[in-house]
Amino acid sequence: MIESDSNHCQIVRDSIVGKRAVDEQSFASLTILAERLERLKNLDKIFGSVEFSAAVKRLARQKNAQIALNV
Repeated sequence: MIESDSNHCQIVRDSIVGKRAVDEQSFASLTILAERLERLKNLDKIFGSVEFSAAVKRLARQKNAQIALNV
């Protein structure tokens, strides 16, 4: 399980720094990480202020823009 988590982090990181193309796998990994972050926030209020970096937020906006174009 930890290896799988690490892979999602690595995919997102590599997409942000340009080591790999931003593709559906990038967005899928970002979605999984966002869901896990929300579960943490719901688990305990201590995680309430945890958020993604500005670079990850830009990637998420790119995903949202791509979805809007496909609608």
